[in-house]
Amino acid sequence: MFERFTKDARAVVEGAVGHAEREGAARVEETHVLLSLLDREGSRGSFALASLGLPPGGRAGLVRDLDETRRRGGLSRADANALSGLGIDLSEIVSRVEETHGEGALAAAGRGGLFGGRSGRRAFSRGAKDLLTGTLRVAVAQGERHIGDEHLLLALTVRRGVPSEILADHGVTHASLTRVLYGAARGGEPGTAAEAKAG
Repeated sequence: MFERFTKDARAVVEGAVGHAEREGAARVEETHVLLSLLDREGSRGSFALASLGLPPGGRAGLVRDLDETRRRGGLSRADANALSGLGIDLSEIVSRVEETHGEGALAAAGRGGLFGGRSGRRAFSRGAKDLLTGTLRVAVAQGERHIGDEHLLLALTVRRGVPSEILADHGVTHASLTRVLYGAARGGEPGTAAEAKAG
């Protein structure tokens, strides 16, 4: 499957590994793939994000939301809402843990902070592996033989979890991406597909 990855898609995967290493994470997660996608410029994926109002350098809101999710130990807003429905105040729990262990303690727990780190090559989490496999399905569904960074972005939007939730909060959904990337041919606006291919 990886032989189908374009130069841009390979760069996203390498960038995700880099994000995991800089964070001290034990594994490469889907959020690292999203961060790497946000770093890209001049690719179909970056064109699509810019078309949806997320130009390079202007993606601070997405990154801030990812940081806040990390601070909650990786729990999404939907998770926090579900806990709230059970009478559990996640904000209070985060505050108490941070009082005892320092700011970002729950985020550190997931990357080796409270429980020790690991060095060497970063393995991909089950979710990140499933995401990479999902890109093939996305590309095939679009009738394309290659897997580009736009397919990684589309695959993120169809999976449940923090990356798709945060992307949707910023107007980046599977439907909006498909419209921007493939235009009228698949239910979007005329002319958009040609612009996407030029990017």
